[in-house]
Amino acid sequence: MSELNYLSAAEVLQRFRDRSLSPVEYLDALEERVDETEPLINAVAERLFVEARAGAQEAEALYASRPGEARALEGLPVAAKAEHPIKGKLFTDGSLAFADRIADVTHPIIDRIVDAGGIIHLRTTTPEFSCAPFTHSNLWGVTRNPWNLAFSPGGSSGGSGASLAAGTAPLATGSDIGGSIRIPASFNGVVGYKPPYGRVPAMAPYNLDTYCHDGPLARTVADCALLQNVIAGPHPLDVVSLRPKVTIPSSFEGLKGMRIAYCANLGDWFVDPEVEANTHGVAEALRAGGAVVEEVALDLRREDVARAAEIHFSAIFGSMVGLVDDEFAELLTPYARKFAAMGRRYSAPGLFLEGLELEAGVYNVVGPLLERYDALICPTSGIPSLIAGDDYVDLSRSLDDLGVEIDPIHDTIMTIAFNILSRCPVLAVPSGWASNDVPTGVQIVGRTYDDATVFRIGAALEEIRPWGYQRGRYPRFLDANGVAASAAS
Repeated sequence: MSELNYLSAAEVLQRFRDRSLSPVEYLDALEERVDETEPLINAVAERLFVEARAGAQEAEALYASRPGEARALEGLPVAAKAEHPIKGKLFTDGSLAFADRIADVTHPIIDRIVDAGGIIHLRTTTPEFSCAPFTHSNLWGVTRNPWNLAFSPGGSSGGSGASLAAGTAPLATGSDIGGSIRIPASFNGVVGYKPPYGRVPAMAPYNLDTYCHDGPLARTVADCALLQNVIAGPHPLDVVSLRPKVTIPSSFEGLKGMRIAYCANLGDWFVDPEVEANTHGVAEALRAGGAVVEEVALDLRREDVARAAEIHFSAIFGSMVGLVDDEFAELLTPYARKFAAMGRRYSAPGLFLEGLELEAGVYNVVGPLLERYDALICPTSGIPSLIAGDDYVDLSRSLDDLGVEIDPIHDTIMTIAFNILSRCPVLAVPSGWASNDVPTGVQIVGRTYDDATVFRIGAALEEIRPWGYQRGRYPRFLDANGVAASAAS
């Protein structure tokens, strides 16, 4: 591992500008790191280093001769979630059913990254159809968590999260329909942002699905804001994309005068004691930073949130997976087939209206709270990790050490409520580590369309309570025996 692998994107760009680091040298360090880590974590769906090196050489020449013309991401490699199509490249959705499909368009956020001088050097793995909170598929195999290889990096942007944690990319793209940016942020100890609906352009027809959000992942809050500012803004092919463009400030005031609510379980989600302790630590840090932080009780019911989400998915996303299942059932993963079955189950007349009523009920709980507080802090996931390679089709699990039996996905992951509340911005940041060496995380939930506040809180927290990468703590790639693998060196 080179010290270059864990520089922030901001530091890399500064070193490009002062010419203490060349874009080619930096790309070489990332490629070497990919060679070291990929046999262990399997986070890369496609390597694009040949094209990337040509871009790095062009950026190097520009910094040498016309540095004033450097764009926001000039020469900076960015890992792209494979769900984001690139014209002329494979567009498989992580499924054997589409193993040979080629994209005929490029996603708007990829265009914007390239237009800003960014270089797509990797495409990262997802679960099949990006329909799971873990990352493995019949097409790409199992993606593992760099902190502990026995566990998943989360999903569906799991390859992006793992690449950041492994030091193979400074920035990465993700998408989030039920937590798919925030869950990998938590499990990998990185930062992820679910922008409010319409802030970042998406592709039809899913741009019209209010649960769907494309957004950035990074290792620092400032880097996450950097990428968010590149990809945000109105787009001529997305009718819901918002204007004018909102830009995240480059600096913030502290926390003085802010009122922040803190709730460990949102109502009745299961929370592991280690996660709860780390979330409490975040609340204490924000209080020490000058904010008024108050613990609150919320009455969000898991059953209502799950039913609302399943009704919604059945009408749109689940029906798409169902159509593929009808034709290619023998090629699909068990979890994708289960998702397709859910789409068929929730199809009775009147259910869509019921779903809307349930979704309105979620905001009836959270909306009044956010009138009294600037933001809400809660865990991203109530458990530190999911097991790598487990399909979680049989959802009942016994946590013997805690004496409870839970559904480790629906009873613990707290993200989907904020896809229902799609206009609320949510910044996911690290909160600490569990005893299995896997990171834990919290969500900073803001008022509708108040992007700046969640970044203000995240930036202050990062300064008060720096997490792993700022403190020299890096993934150890623990194997089944708890021994660090060679990529950690």
